[in-house]
Amino acid sequence: MTQDRVLIFDTTLRDGEQSPGATMTHEEKLEIAELLDDMGVDIIEAGFPIASEGDFRAVSEIAKRSKNSTICGLARANFKDIERCAEAVKHAGSGRIHTFIGTSPLHRAIPNLDMDQMAERIHETVTHARNLCDNVQWSPMDATRTEWDYLCRVIEIAIKAGATTINIPDTVGYTAPRESADLIRRLIETVPGADEVIFATHCHNDLGMATANSLAAVEAGARQIECTINGLGERAGNTALEEVVMALKVRNDIMPFQTGIDTTKIMNISRRVATASGFAVQFNKAIVGKNAFAHESGIHQDGMLKNKETFEIMRPEDVGLAGTSLPLGKHSGRAALRAKLESLGYELADNQLKDLFVRFKDLADRKKEVYDDDLIALIRQNDTVEDHIKLKSLQVVCGTEGPQTADMTLEIDGEEKSVKATGDGPVDATFNAIKELFDHGGRLQLYQVHAVTEGTDAQATVSVRLEEDGKIATGQSADTDTVVASAKAYINAINRLIVRREKSAPGEDTKIVNYKDTV
Repeated sequence: MTQDRVLIFDTTLRDGEQSPGATMTHEEKLEIAELLDDMGVDIIEAGFPIASEGDFRAVSEIAKRSKNSTICGLARANFKDIERCAEAVKHAGSGRIHTFIGTSPLHRAIPNLDMDQMAERIHETVTHARNLCDNVQWSPMDATRTEWDYLCRVIEIAIKAGATTINIPDTVGYTAPRESADLIRRLIETVPGADEVIFATHCHNDLGMATANSLAAVEAGARQIECTINGLGERAGNTALEEVVMALKVRNDIMPFQTGIDTTKIMNISRRVATASGFAVQFNKAIVGKNAFAHESGIHQDGMLKNKETFEIMRPEDVGLAGTSLPLGKHSGRAALRAKLESLGYELADNQLKDLFVRFKDLADRKKEVYDDDLIALIRQNDTVEDHIKLKSLQVVCGTEGPQTADMTLEIDGEEKSVKATGDGPVDATFNAIKELFDHGGRLQLYQVHAVTEGTDAQATVSVRLEEDGKIATGQSADTDTVVASAKAYINAINRLIVRREKSAPGEDTKIVNYKDTV
């Protein structure tokens, strides 16, 4: 039986990047866009071209490189935004302009427009967008809190002006599944011309119902789901791509819809986005969490040994997770390392493999066994920006008798500098030493430590988030020595802040939006 196709619209690079601290580098955006394209995402919302020169360049370059996906840019309801967006996506094999305006009473008050004035602006801007691009998406921001009659009116205007996709955003995560479904169903039944366009659903997770609301909207007639990898997004995040895709796949018996996503690529891109954004995936996160396929209960383990289907509704391999995690050791060769990396979804060039092999051997000398997660942590250590600052040496003294000290040498723009600093514990002393050697205005917002694997010789993955003058940067690193990992993560965050300073020169990466750039 032929099943309806549900389009997957990924906004990790736009809405996902609005999470405080999740700003990605240009190169990271290009890599993630390539992974999204390769896994079968239908539409990639690559950024907000008018927001900054950096955003424009990223959207434009992604548009040029895209092989299969439609590349979309976001634009507010004005000609300048729309023209900038059209310029950014014009080189795509398939481009789209996504323009929006807030239609609820609260959002209408922001540009100080009455209902008629806003209706006129919608007509003018959607018409202008359609004259520049034949693929136009329009969104009434905060649709779920917009008056019913007015919502129908403005959607009809947008359709008549040439919009080909109508997106219904639950901007603040306010709706519930039954309400989400009723809204889509009534709009399709009521609005003239609704049968000629695609209705999309864009749900936020403030009440923890984004995935349920999106699936309910699909059952009611929506044929595009807007989502992000790992559910990344501002506040509590967006609908998670991996959740809706796997829900449709596993429960195809009650939700007979198809997507074009290659689900075996989910784990790889989940890990990559977690690294680039600095937002670690919670252990119990559905589909991609570390514990998603782990079983500790005796009853569960006994059942799994007898028949995996007793406690697993999908196979780890379905989402690209290796069925086994056989460790490598210090006697493992380069061929074994390459084979293991390929099984994890990583294809490294010869020079990258050569560098990783050296670090793998170093880790294997310090650990008895090197597991899959250890290798992934090693790969992530290459995911850094330009190193203005490098850690050369670190010696710490700690214990019950103070003071705790850190004796450190850094290489700063090619020049080595050393200092001895004290602090309230070895990590505090280490961070104080870094700040003495490289004074900066970054304020520590987050310090997190996670063990990569089990055992006292496990690598620790450390995440550090710094804020400076409204700019937020996150650094990560891993090492069997937690203090060394902490120092490297802190330095990585500082390097990212330096890059953001450089990009904040006039005409480069300075935000120029007037009010909340959200949908």
